[in-house]
Amino acid sequence: MSPGPGRTELDLDADEIVTAAVAIFEESGLDAVSMRSVSARLGVSPVPLYSRVGNKDALVDAIADRLLADLAPPPEVGEAWSEYALRWARSLRDGVRRARDSRLVVWPGREAYVEASRPLLEVLRRDGFAPDAAVQACRLLTWATVGFGAVESGVEPPGRRRRRRSRPGSDPAGVDRAEADTLFDLHIRYVVQGIAGDAAR
Repeated sequence: MSPGPGRTELDLDADEIVTAAVAIFEESGLDAVSMRSVSARLGVSPVPLYSRVGNKDALVDAIADRLLADLAPPPEVGEAWSEYALRWARSLRDGVRRARDSRLVVWPGREAYVEASRPLLEVLRRDGFAPDAAVQACRLLTWATVGFGAVESGVEPPGRRRRRRSRPGSDPAGVDRAEADTLFDLHIRYVVQGIAGDAAR
């Protein structure tokens, strides 16, 4: 990809730069993303990248924000906070899977997580949570989901034949995708039950 006929480096905008960086990430992983590799993809020198997106850390943040955008599903009318929280966490986990590199997702102050928490905060407040309790609950659910996703991103399915076990995730050899899904739902339900117990007290 290059600026194209009749275009110059001055025509580049930050969105094009991030798009090129995301493409490199999706093809070759985060270690392949650099100011030099992105500028080569765009057919320009690295200089305009620094003026439009900042340094490499800023570029990595922009990749994460792009991959983690629009994480939260809209709440349904009359949906209890506990059921919305599970749906919300599943959606957040899907975003973490897209980002798939823990360096992109393990950052609790990331703006995408703040944005995603807004509808969850509204549902919690609607269902009677005090403001500080709602923020705390959002943070617990976000950290539980992001942490699970970060660990999950490095898990390989077991390579050997496994014995059938009654509890998903109880085989020391590892877990498959279906077991990971079951464990995630259980994980979030435990967090939700704990939040509900605190709220009841």
